[in-house]
Amino acid sequence: MKVRVCFHDKCFDGASSASIFSRFYRERVNPEATFAYTGMTHTAAKPFEDGIFDGDENAIVDFKYSASPRLTWWFDHHQSAFLTPADAAHFREERSPYKFFDPDFKSCTKFIATVAAEKFGFDAGPLAELIHWGDVIDGAQFESAQVAVGMSEPAMQLALVIENAPEPDMSAKLIPEIAYRSLREIVQLPLVARHLPQLLESHRQSVEVFRERAYFREGVIFFDFSDLEMDGYNKFIPYFLFPEAFYTVGVTASPIRSKVSVGTNPWRESPRPVNLASLCEKYGGGGHAKVAAISLSPNDLDRARQIAVDIADFLRRS
Repeated sequence: MKVRVCFHDKCFDGASSASIFSRFYRERVNPEATFAYTGMTHTAAKPFEDGIFDGDENAIVDFKYSASPRLTWWFDHHQSAFLTPADAAHFREERSPYKFFDPDFKSCTKFIATVAAEKFGFDAGPLAELIHWGDVIDGAQFESAQVAVGMSEPAMQLALVIENAPEPDMSAKLIPEIAYRSLREIVQLPLVARHLPQLLESHRQSVEVFRERAYFREGVIFFDFSDLEMDGYNKFIPYFLFPEAFYTVGVTASPIRSKVSVGTNPWRESPRPVNLASLCEKYGGGGHAKVAAISLSPNDLDRARQIAVDIADFLRRS
């Protein structure tokens, strides 16, 4: 029996969610199941291509909802989980016992583990380390910016590789390992270890790029790296360099999208917090209340830059 699992690609929480789901499914639903993984990226185009749900059962974790009749399982925790009001209505009306949504969870990893344990009797204990770090990383629950930017923990090293390794389908290759190995074992695998030295050096260089080019004014850090290959970077670097900031707004570009990223400083909350998901939804984006983004086509870079300027101005006034 084939299970197709679509997950948020180049994301620690996305890969961890797929790993948790796979282990849960094999232990509590069908021990004979085989899994195929598809990484999903937020773009301006339709996210789910025709024929993507080709499994006997099909799942989406840590990514937007689909009303496809072939979708069997769904778990998500983003405020902006539905592409359209019709998708939201479909989810509510279907009332499937295998589709779950709760934006109060910091990470989809912990959400899946909790639901699987409470509703299906799954023993999530062996994955406690993964669940902990999924919640810390995706929920920005680090003790300090120094810890978030430092790369001493195996979880942070693995996240760096998942988010930035140039090897195709890196997350999909790692998901079966993450489901059954410790994080320290995983970063020692040749698949991870061969990328780690260069990525650690790139991380160090990205700190210097932020130091040289990011601009801080009236509580908001602004940067435009659209001329650089920096679609992936440690999102806590701005707060490490500018701890007084409340928000960050940035522009990046890649062959598949122009992107505006908006974030909240986890260590200094604004006296008048702005829901960033709701703010980005006005421009066709979304995410969480404290971190969100807008994805446009690669040809819409000028528009992305203007949106970023407008959002930064709005946050400074706020």
